[in-house]
Amino acid sequence: MAKRSMIERNNRRLRAVKKYAKKRAEYRETIRNPGSSDEEKSVAQQKLQALPRDSNPVRLRNRCAITGRPHGFYRKFGLARNKLRETTMRGEIPGLSKASW
Repeated sequence: MAKRSMIERNNRRLRAVKKYAKKRAEYRETIRNPGSSDEEKSVAQQKLQALPRDSNPVRLRNRCAITGRPHGFYRKFGLARNKLRETTMRGEIPGLSKASW
């Protein structure tokens, strides 16, 4: 089980990413737009840098839905490798079974 503080920190970052996603997208579009003037681009860059660091989606970490484990994470299932194996062995994931030949 991951530390509760680390899980909460990631949840706080997730909320910040959702909160500032629209603003961040607008500023990035202004910066990328070839029709924008240099002054508009610099203002957009300053505003983008003024946003909280944790509002950047790059700072998010994929974590297991059950334990919060950050490593050995399978995106398709949203679980870490050990919990994925346990749920597979119990037959809780449809279409997934342990290989045997």
